[in-house]
Formats: sequence, structure tokens, C-alpha cells
Amino acid sequence: MEFQSDDLLLVTGATGLVGSHVVQRAREMGIRTRALVRESSDKQLLNEWKVELVYGDLSDHDSHARALEGVTALVHCAAKVGDWGPIDDYRRVNLLGTDSLLKAAKSNGTLKRVVHISSLGVYEARDHHGTDESTPISLSGIDGYTLTKAESEQLVRDHIDQDGLPGTILRPGFIYGPRDRTVLPRILEKLKSQQFKFLGSGQTLLNNTYVGNLVDAVFLALDQDDKIGEVFNITDGSLVTKRQFIATISNLAGYPTPTKSVPLGVAKVLAKLMEGTWRLLDKQEAPLLNNARIKFLGLNLDFSIEKAKRELGYAPKVDFDTGMMAAIGWCRDAGLLTSQE
Repeated sequence: MEFQSDDLLLVTGATGLVGSHVVQRAREMGIRTRALVRESSDKQLLNEWKVELVYGDLSDHDSHARALEGVTALVHCAAKVGDWGPIDDYRRVNLLGTDSLLKAAKSNGTLKRVVHISSLGVYEARDHHGTDESTPISLSGIDGYTLTKAESEQLVRDHIDQDGLPGTILRPGFIYGPRDRTVLPRILEKLKSQQFKFLGSGQTLLNNTYVGNLVDAVFLALDQDDKIGEVFNITDGSLVTKRQFIATISNLAGYPTPTKSVPLGVAKVLAKLMEGTWRLLDKQEAPLLNNARIKFLGLNLDFSIEKAKRELGYAPKVDFDTGMMAAIGWCRDAGLLTSQE
């Protein structure tokens, strides 16, 4: 679709890493934009950008019809993230919330396009070497997040195939960039305390995806009506090893680069034992090692983006070094990066 003055874009998850960058790009393009946000969330940037706000979230189904009134395009970024916790908690947001949102979108009478932000985590948790979109997703996720992201993607697929939802699905990898308040700050804390250890050799690849590159893909998908029903893997294209990833962060932050590692086989055994113990004790915080962290730090996560290049015209503009420099710079400015004592 080509955005006109009477079009209205709704972004969910607009105070998060991806959603805030989608909103920022939309406002730079002069697109009327609305955000579905919790009343308690930090809305400073959205107010600065003069974004229309509707209060609610994915669990508040009554807010969905209000948020989608008059909306012509929807970018669905919101999700419950994490690598621990009851599956039903994730399902309530990522599956049931998405279903309610899409039903409201289909019935609003004005909808033209939907972009659903899925994840490369929907694939089986194994080593990947150029895996493309012809590989089926896995519905046996290693945690509540990956399982319900796969379930919600299948739900979106059903809405597209059965109900004519004008949707396109994007599967980014590990998303990094300015405004990351979750993963990168935790890594920085581990590096600062010199508690970080590699799992295995550290030479396996990461599916790194700079947030600005992902936003490029979002607007390419919104723009092309002939891509309705398609699914695209999205990464930076040029991937980095886990050691390159950590060394870059360490150097930019001014922390020592870690060298210690735990054999991957040992880590997998420890993760299984820890997960079992933590569940038995009904602990709310994730154990030091679990399957999600094994995947992130131990497995080879190389996914093909040739389809996105060929069919979307996707061409990643920001390389890893530049993107991570921006991410660490933001952490420093936000007071999330402190000197070692």
C-alpha cells in the first residue's frame, strides 16, 4: 500500500525496541500513527513524536477495537518475551492477545495491510546453516516464548489463509540497537562483573538483526501488496560469531573481553538439571543455564535472507559494528553502562 494522508498506522509494542523504531520511522515519513500502550508505560518519546495513544495491551481485549478504529495498516510488534515462566502466561499474551487483535483488525472495515513480527525462534532449536523459509516451524518450543511465537505465527497464517487477512510475516533474529532495555543491559552486567563464559567454542554464528534493518523490512512489506501471505527471514546478512559479538560489546563498553568457556556438552547437561530443579522449586527467575541460553550462546544460528533480498528488495544498510556502536552509545547515554569499580 502507498500511504496517503487519510491512512492510519497502528503499532503495538510501541514503547519497546522494535515498536518504537517503527513509530519513529513512520513519523519521519509523515504517516499518521497510533500506538496501543499501557497507561503505566513510559510514553515520553511517543508524546514528543505526537503519536495518538490508545490505552490497553494484548491482554486487554476490550482495547483492541478502540485501537483499530479507522486503522488501515497494523504493525504487530508486541509480545511477552523471556526465557522462563509458565507457558500459559505467554500464551495469554502472544496467542490469545494476537487472536483478539487480528479479529478486531479484520472487522474494522478499513484494514489494508498487516505486518506481524515473528521470530527466527520459531524454527527448531538446533544448529542452522542457511535455513530458509521452506523449513517448517517447530511447535515444540524450548520455552514459553519460542513456543507461543510459533503458535501465534501459525495463528496469523490461519487468519491469512482462511479469513483473507492482508498480512505478511517477518522473522528477525537477535534484535539489537538503541532502546534495548532487556538483553544488552544484562550482557553488559555480566561482562562488567567478569562472570560471562562462552558455551562451547564461541565460533558459532549469531542471527544478528539491527533494529533499523528490521524496520526497513517492515516498510518494504507494508508497501508491497503482492507479498501478502509471505514469510521472510530477516537478519543483517553478514553474521558474526559469538566471540565477535561479545568482543565487540566488551571493547565498546571498555570491559575486559572474556576468554573462559564451558564445554557445550557440559552446559547442556547442567541446563537440563537446573531447569528441572527450578521447576520443582517453582522458582520465578530463570536458572543461570537453560535451553534458551544454550541456543543463544551455543548453537549455530545462520538463516538465509535470500528470499527477502529477492522478493522484498531487502538490503541491510547497517553492519554489525555500526549498529552495535549505536546500541552501546545509547546504553551509555541512558545510564545503563557504568564503569568497573
